[in-house]
Amino acid sequence: MSTIDLNNKTWVLASDNLLFAFKDFILSRQAMRASKNTVAWYNFTAGVFIGWLASEGVTSPGDVTARHVRAYLAELAGRDLKDKTCNAHARAIKTMLRFWHNEGYLPSPVKFDMPKIDKRRLPVLDAEQVAEVLKACSSAREKALLLFAVDTGLRLAELASLSWCDLDMQTGIIHLLRGKGGKSRTVIAGAAVRRALLAYRRSLAINDDRSPLFQTVDGERFTSHGLGQVFKRLSKRAGVPFSAHALRRSFCVLSLRAGMSILHVQALMGHASLEMTRHYAESLDDDILSEHNQHSPIDNLSRLKKR
Repeated sequence: MSTIDLNNKTWVLASDNLLFAFKDFILSRQAMRASKNTVAWYNFTAGVFIGWLASEGVTSPGDVTARHVRAYLAELAGRDLKDKTCNAHARAIKTMLRFWHNEGYLPSPVKFDMPKIDKRRLPVLDAEQVAEVLKACSSAREKALLLFAVDTGLRLAELASLSWCDLDMQTGIIHLLRGKGGKSRTVIAGAAVRRALLAYRRSLAINDDRSPLFQTVDGERFTSHGLGQVFKRLSKRAGVPFSAHALRRSFCVLSLRAGMSILHVQALMGHASLEMTRHYAESLDDDILSEHNQHSPIDNLSRLKKR
């Protein structure tokens, strides 16, 4: 027997086979140039599952069945974890087991039902709320950051990764070389946003093309957490509750309301499927309600009869 440390916990393995297969999976994510955060996420989620399998006496990846996965997910659900947390663990396990099957560790695919995520209305800012937050901005940096986030729909990590050379100030085209999952894509910053960026750039002591687009007071690159704190303080000052990701959803909803094609919104947001874009756009139910209130065939029956 051997012992290993996974996620600050010691597990006893009856065989090294599980550990080898797990390490191979993590190496495959690194070889795919997954981000450090993604690799760390797989290390945690799939790693805890490996430790649990060991505690259940499983010695080989080929012995893992859907029964094991269901039992593990039921145990997670029994801890009253959030639905999204249980689903995230299940997605990591599903990815690892698919890799094991493709690589010959598993003789046949392991299929199981994914934990459901309760449907809920995701918070977004409407145009009036964006204007309110804009009024609360106390610096050129805050104004540029807010406008840029709403106009591009970028994630926090993507915002933090940008340098001035990534932005074509003439056209507004931004080449995002490594978005989520290491995928590159192109986004656009409108003219008003570029004007705000130019005003912000004039206030910087370090503003060469290779310097960060958004900088700390020391001229350093923001971390994702640091940018999140900027938005948190701005939200409190404006009295408008929102998170950085709510601004990303706001880009989606406001773009659709302005008439942009959902396919173009999908491409700009970097969604792999339209389903995720539609999930972000659930707030458009308000638009449907407003339109029906104005144009209901029954409410307008008397007017329609006159035609």
